Amino acid sequence: MPSSDMEGNRKQTKLGSKTTTSSSSSTTTTFKDERSSAALVVGAEHAVPHNVVEDAPIVSSYNDKIRPLLDAVDKLRNLMVMEEGIQLPTIVVVGDQSSGKSSVLESLAGISLPRGHGICTRVPLVMRLQHHSSREPELSLQYNGRVEHTDEDNISEDIVNATNLIAGEGKGISDTPLTLLVKKKGVPDLTMVDLPGITRVPINGQPEDICDQIKNMIKGYIKPEECIILNVLSATVDFPTCESIQMSQTADKTGERTLAVVTKVDKAPEGLLEKVTADDVNIGLGYVCVRNRIGDETYEEARANADRLFRLHPLLSKIDKSMVGIHVLADKLVQIQAASIARNLPDIVKKINDKLNSCISELKKMPKSLSSDAEAITAFMHIIGVSKESLRKILVRGEFDEYPGDKRMHCTARLVEMLNQYSDELLKCNESDPTVNFLTEEIRILEEAKGITLPNFLPRNAFLSILQGKVRGISDIPIRFVEQVWSYIEDVVLAVLMHNTQDYYHLHLATKRAGHNLIAKMKEKSINWILEIVEMEKQTDYTCNPEYAAECSRLMTKQNAFLDGLNDEKRPSKIVIEGIGEVEVEGLRKYKRVDLSQAYDLKMRMTAYWKVVLRRLVDSMALHLQLNVANLVNKDMEMEIVGELVGPNHGCGIEKMLEESPSTAVKREKLNKSIKKLKDSKEVVGKIMDGVITYAG
Repeated sequence: MPSSDMEGNRKQTKLGSKTTTSSSSSTTTTFKDERSSAALVVGAEHAVPHNVVEDAPIVSSYNDKIRPLLDAVDKLRNLMVMEEGIQLPTIVVVGDQSSGKSSVLESLAGISLPRGHGICTRVPLVMRLQHHSSREPELSLQYNGRVEHTDEDNISEDIVNATNLIAGEGKGISDTPLTLLVKKKGVPDLTMVDLPGITRVPINGQPEDICDQIKNMIKGYIKPEECIILNVLSATVDFPTCESIQMSQTADKTGERTLAVVTKVDKAPEGLLEKVTADDVNIGLGYVCVRNRIGDETYEEARANADRLFRLHPLLSKIDKSMVGIHVLADKLVQIQAASIARNLPDIVKKINDKLNSCISELKKMPKSLSSDAEAITAFMHIIGVSKESLRKILVRGEFDEYPGDKRMHCTARLVEMLNQYSDELLKCNESDPTVNFLTEEIRILEEAKGITLPNFLPRNAFLSILQGKVRGISDIPIRFVEQVWSYIEDVVLAVLMHNTQDYYHLHLATKRAGHNLIAKMKEKSINWILEIVEMEKQTDYTCNPEYAAECSRLMTKQNAFLDGLNDEKRPSKIVIEGIGEVEVEGLRKYKRVDLSQAYDLKMRMTAYWKVVLRRLVDSMALHLQLNVANLVNKDMEMEIVGELVGPNHGCGIEKMLEESPSTAVKREKLNKSIKKLKDSKEVVGKIMDGVITYAG
């Protein structure tokens, strides 16, 4: 038979009596049911057959010191604490396809693993090796929430069947782990994760991106600092060009957490001593050279043959005995894993405590889960009270301590800005500019409004006609302002209500509908009100404001100067009138002085009165808004929400408030699960810390 690490096709018997049990603790996760236990199997210089009874005292002596640490990490893995972002010490086995990974693991575990062409390992295989005193091995597979018991004769076939259930019948891979628990006399206490071998070219039936899928899986496993990389290399390849070496160098730049295993040493013994001693690829934890089982050799025969090879081969015998043999590899892995656990466990304890405190704090911030109508009513009244007080602060009193950095929520300041803009728009429109078409409109209106009356009296209908035209011209400005200001208030009110009801799904929806409906009603009410104001301004002319008479008299004092300027021999085209501005007069010289005098009188009266009209539109709008905003906050909002909550159309009832939103319920459930998991984990590590300190010392 050719001397090679790869054994031939072995006959596999069909699975015999296999039992399946449910296991809630075996729920699939990243490293499901891994075991980070480690124990020294043999401390002797040479390999000892794994079935020799004399091994047990050595194992027990070493386990007495570190087994509690390994058990603690094992329990943490079973609790799936890694789902909380807490990494645990893990030995990850990587290597190029056909590098001999499976052979190394077989030699450590003393069992047969699947073999064949292409990718044999299609899922992360979590191998938990545990020494136990019974001569009868106990083997089981854990995946997809169940446990299947098997035996040494059927384990290879059962791994294939389980892999097919996880990754499918094809040749693709899956990142869902399959856990193999091996309890066997004399095996080292280790947990290792065997990953698919790195391949460069997909074979028939594999996904086109299979190479990238495998690399991404490996990168995810070897990235954490707590990971120990067991890099399996074939002696027949150039180490620096090996893909697995390049990946481990990327994840572990210093090499301090990488151990290399060199297989197939009998196929390429030339130069191997130089390769493992020169260390051109920066393997910080060193090299171990092994000869794995070949063909139909028993594990005892394989160890004896390996021992002879490294003792008698003219080249391989020169390699230091501390760097050769499966027993040396087991020794190194046990000690490295134990030291890694002792080193990382204090930090793991801190991370568990920090994460637990964070989850508890976050859970406390969540709303209390309501369990009765009384609690629901109390919660509802509290929400309404808090919302009303917030809106009083920002909409009525001008306090913004709740929103110091959000200027949009500094509502009184924003409302004043809107009112000022509204006032400016009214003042800057054409209707408010007395210089536009100066006196021409007045002359036209007077001509059409004259009647059989005394000639030196201004007809009132002329004044009203001009007034109505100006009011019509600006009537859309107040309406636009009403729509703008209520849209702003709607945003503010809904922001406050949505914030305070976000934890109660049905109340949240009802409040949102109520807010939209209420603002729509308030907006409609204000528009109807401003339309009535506009109609009143068009209906008649009246004011008791003394500023009107004073302004009118002041403007009339400039009448004679204006009329004289029209007859100035220089005939200027523009004249400046104090209080009015510069006006065009060239087209006015064709009219009689008496007509111009009457038109000037009408113009000045309208100019003085228009200022009163605009001030009324602004002042009354401000008062209207203040009154309606106060009513909204103090009574209308609460009534609208109550009506929406219990009304006949969309009412969801107080009892519906007991139901949390789907997102809140999921978040609460997730936090409770995390807290339970972290508390259990804290209890596990709490019992072991004294042992860690003793061992580390």
